[in-house]
Amino acid sequence: MKTTAIANIRTHPLDEYLRTDRLPHIWCPGCGLGMILGTMLRAINKAHMDIDMTTIVSGIGCTGRAAGYVKLDSFHVTHGRALPFATGLKIANPKLKIIVFSGDGDIAAIGGNHLIHAARRNVDMTVICVNNFIYGMTGGQMGPTTPELGRTSTSRAGNTEKPFNIPHLVGAAGAAYVARWTAAHLHQMERAFIEAFHKKGFSFVEIISPCPTYYGRMNEQATGLDQMRYYRYNSVVKHKANLLDTDISLNSQIIVGKFTDIDKPYFPAPKGDNDK
Repeated sequence: MKTTAIANIRTHPLDEYLRTDRLPHIWCPGCGLGMILGTMLRAINKAHMDIDMTTIVSGIGCTGRAAGYVKLDSFHVTHGRALPFATGLKIANPKLKIIVFSGDGDIAAIGGNHLIHAARRNVDMTVICVNNFIYGMTGGQMGPTTPELGRTSTSRAGNTEKPFNIPHLVGAAGAAYVARWTAAHLHQMERAFIEAFHKKGFSFVEIISPCPTYYGRMNEQATGLDQMRYYRYNSVVKHKANLLDTDISLNSQIIVGKFTDIDKPYFPAPKGDNDK
């Protein structure tokens, strides 16, 4: 009887990719990171990637904790340094598939200069930037992507600074693939991840994610469901949109889609590959 019961226990389809001994995770109720991480792992599976040659690199912050939950070679590095660390891995072993999975504060603030130059060099890696408009792990401070008038613990009356439009930033710097979706677009997100994994060069996917604990409750979206409803009904799909038009402001429409998909010389490439 006991043997039969054990035999009938179903394993999760992502158990091959997850360090289940480290679950449950630390993310807050309503946070989108669990869904985004699960979608990334399903995309890795559907893309038929060699998990022994796939490496995850993350920096510091809520998103950065994802590296500790995956059963792949993973590196949780210092704040803002995920991209140069990932570049070093790629140069040392060009056969590796490098995925950088980190947040907007890590990638676009302290790591912003690395982001520009990784895109400029068209380094062969995929960057998944989870953007929740805030520094979620350290108290809800204003970040480089906080929308104008967005309230945070350090902008109580509303942000007066113009935020980064990250897709425009990386596209202008030279990225080969640029897309943006939200946590409410799981199927589109999965397809974008698969396309990005197969793309040669610097592929960048921004995912807008709820942070009800800090950003949401200070901007009249007190629960993750409130934020997900907002993403669902205020997102507009515009493939190949002019990246100048993809700015996000408080309570504005969010332009999502695949904005850039071009073939161009990349680094580091096998000898002669960029001559084709």
